[in-house]
Amino acid sequence: MPVTITTRIDDSLSKLIDDIAKREGMDRSTVLRRFLMEASKNWLINKALKDFEEGKATLRQAADFCNLSLRLIIEEISLRKVKIPYTLEDLDEDIKGLDE
Repeated sequence: MPVTITTRIDDSLSKLIDDIAKREGMDRSTVLRRFLMEASKNWLINKALKDFEEGKATLRQAADFCNLSLRLIIEEISLRKVKIPYTLEDLDEDIKGLDE
């Protein structure tokens, strides 16, 4: 069920939103909903990748957090140039695991 949210914005932002709505052939509410959805998705991806980079989340956890497939989260890692938290110690453990 839709919820109404009210917020105050300055005149310049209001004019910008109206201009975008006009250019896109949409009403103001549609523009705002799309912006909010895009910003929310972007925030989720940024948060997930920050946690992944800091070693607080696995790749799978990061993907699940922002509701993306592994393939898409890996694409985001590449696009955003996220450092993969993989150390020499991790490599040593992986190599030892192969020997077993």
